[in-house]
Amino acid sequence: MARRSSQTPPPEDFEERILDIDVVDEMQGSFLEYAYSVIYSRALPDARDGLKPVHRRVLYQANEMGLRPDRGYVKSARVVGEVMGRLHPHGDASIYDTLVRMAQPFSMRLPLIDGHGNFGSLGNDDPPAAMRYTEARLAAASMAMVESIDEDTVDFAPNYDGSEQEPGVLPSAFPNLLVNGSSGIAVGMATNMPPHNLGEVVAAARHLIKHPSADLDTLMRFVPGPDLPTGGRIVGLSGIRDAYENGRGTFKIRAKVSVEDVTPRRKGLVVTELPYTVGPEKVIAKIKDLVNAKKLQGISDIKDLTDRSHGLRLVIEVKNGFVPEALLEQLYKLTPLEESFGINNVALVDGQPLTLGLKELLEVYVDHRFEVVRRRSEFRRTKRQDRLHLVEGLLVALIDIDEVIRIIRGSDNTAMAKDRLMEHFGLSETQTLYILETPLRRLTRFDQVELEAEQEKLRTEILGLTEILESDTLLRKVVSDELAAVAKKFGTERRTVLLESGAVAAAAVPLEVADDPCRVLLSSTGLLARTSDEISPADGDSGRARHDLVVSTVTATARADIGAVTSAGRVLRLPVIDLPSLPPSSNAPVLSGGAPVAEFLKLDAGERVLALTTLDESSPGLALGTEQGVVKRVVPDWPENKDEFEVIGLRDGDRVVGATELRTGEEELVFITSDAQLLRFQAAQVRPQGRPAGGMAGIKLADGARVLSFTAVDPAADAVVVTVAGSTDALDGLGGLGTAKATPFDQYPRKGRATGGVRCQRFLRGEDKLVLAWAGASPARAATANGSPAELPGRDPRRDGSGVPLAKQIAAVAGPA
Repeated sequence: MARRSSQTPPPEDFEERILDIDVVDEMQGSFLEYAYSVIYSRALPDARDGLKPVHRRVLYQANEMGLRPDRGYVKSARVVGEVMGRLHPHGDASIYDTLVRMAQPFSMRLPLIDGHGNFGSLGNDDPPAAMRYTEARLAAASMAMVESIDEDTVDFAPNYDGSEQEPGVLPSAFPNLLVNGSSGIAVGMATNMPPHNLGEVVAAARHLIKHPSADLDTLMRFVPGPDLPTGGRIVGLSGIRDAYENGRGTFKIRAKVSVEDVTPRRKGLVVTELPYTVGPEKVIAKIKDLVNAKKLQGISDIKDLTDRSHGLRLVIEVKNGFVPEALLEQLYKLTPLEESFGINNVALVDGQPLTLGLKELLEVYVDHRFEVVRRRSEFRRTKRQDRLHLVEGLLVALIDIDEVIRIIRGSDNTAMAKDRLMEHFGLSETQTLYILETPLRRLTRFDQVELEAEQEKLRTEILGLTEILESDTLLRKVVSDELAAVAKKFGTERRTVLLESGAVAAAAVPLEVADDPCRVLLSSTGLLARTSDEISPADGDSGRARHDLVVSTVTATARADIGAVTSAGRVLRLPVIDLPSLPPSSNAPVLSGGAPVAEFLKLDAGERVLALTTLDESSPGLALGTEQGVVKRVVPDWPENKDEFEVIGLRDGDRVVGATELRTGEEELVFITSDAQLLRFQAAQVRPQGRPAGGMAGIKLADGARVLSFTAVDPAADAVVVTVAGSTDALDGLGGLGTAKATPFDQYPRKGRATGGVRCQRFLRGEDKLVLAWAGASPARAATANGSPAELPGRDPRRDGSGVPLAKQIAAVAGPA
């Protein structure tokens, strides 16, 4: 029996049409369509808000769900479901992976999601929990990304099925692409952008707003390099400059490693910061493989002591007989303690993938903010104009409310009442309908006062918004001020240290480093560094950056030791080789880079480093001045077998306020006190003493006064005295910025040691003491507490004149290095 066909026969009018298409053309067209989809819809971020579509959809939908920082967490699965059902036409895995990454503080420099639960670990050694277990809400920074999105600031487009609207870009109140970076692989192209410091990027953007023609070198003074969430040390500044100029470059990231005594008889390498995206498990596994393969010797054990209280702590114990520094060099070469990062700044600009340098990235973002603020101002002005129109109509009705009521009562219906009111009072249809809908209880004398106040407020706001829309200068100021506010709210200190190419991040091996001459620098914010070049005072403030003012410098060699003089009257021995080496570009009277003093020296509570000194016993020695007016010259008899030793016997409650290494012994010593007294006398008047001695009387102090500054000045140099007056409240940050004065040093006469000196500044009303003082070779430079430059007034020939108000609060003053 024949089998019946299950296929439905074609209709009688069916005409068979076969299209003959070249398989190459079909493959090319289909592949291009797929490639465009990957490039535009998945892999590359928009240069304006730094987000890929899935990131943007997660943030937008979370905001629509009301998951703000001041509200409770919700299950991550709920967020993923809403995003997938309404906006994202792909699977839940990619959405949850995106949400997880935006919540990881070790992946994002400024996390955009506030996660609750297990969101993974560094290097993905411990993967995140499933979305049904974790909870999430928007971080505070995300609110700045979506701020004013409901004020027509960005364009919306239909979602994948046309049932919803989604933004094509977020308003983005900070440069997210530079701050958090991005990575992705598209078809035929990829992007890999490192995170940066928010404060530095905003400073560069604000400078570009004010100076649109600024060059790359100027912008790099604000953004010297990436600032990674995991810290570490970047080696290779030339590659960073290439990336900032051309969009592509490579640099190396090294772990932060210190040599410590892990047991009473054994030293170890302690890792506290790892390269970006590298986890401790990866490092441990690689080291164990190398040890088992006998490619790495000298390691007895490796322990991961990481916890929530102390952060990352990876201890590598070194066998006795092995040099830890030499072993560290091998670890850098053979393990992930040193990784390369290839910058590839590819992002979408007007829908086109482009490779962008630093200036281009900032320009695209700044132009976006101009458009956002312009559209927001137009929207707000329109809303206020509409409201003003209604308020003016109500005020017209309130003037003759009895007539309004009579017309309404005498009308047969609402339409007749509307027409009669419009005709009688000359109102628009909108105003008339609003009056008809307003309850009678609002049409009182008190409401009239409120309406008049609202009318005046609306007119003022409309005028302000109109000025923004009509003035490019004012628009730029608004954008710049908003950026400054965001940086102030979310900005944090730099975590990643920048080093020149080939510089050693940890302590170096002396045998591998030539004993070349160098200079060691100490900055006003407590950073130490060494440089092989002489510092030229002719550069002025041109290279000024944060953490930069050099307050002390000594000449040494790379393998020598120098001394750090502290406020407790101690000298701590400091190997020069341990300090980070700066590139030749640091050849300026400023310090851009370096590492904190705490990385090299152990200081007691309240103790700080005042100055650097050589340990050369052929010099005239140290000169010290204390808060209680004691002066001392120390005989240069430094013990070779001690890492720390006292150089003055301090009285109870006293401390060293200034220290300087004498060059010739012909210098003059200068005391400046809190009650504005200055005493200068020859260093030869102070008899050199041994290290345990307590010194001798330097300046006679009035009751309640203390020494603020002690320095040594070459009488043949062009020197200046800088004083800053304030009040007791000013010391607590509550009494203003104070007044400053700069006076030529030769205006102050010499006096004998142990006398009271002469007055150096006259106090104005509200001032009762000096809060800062300094004397030394000019030109003098000032810095704030965070190291940024501050302006000093011009020279005042009056030795006891009053000061000039300051624009910034000065924390340090220094002369040419």
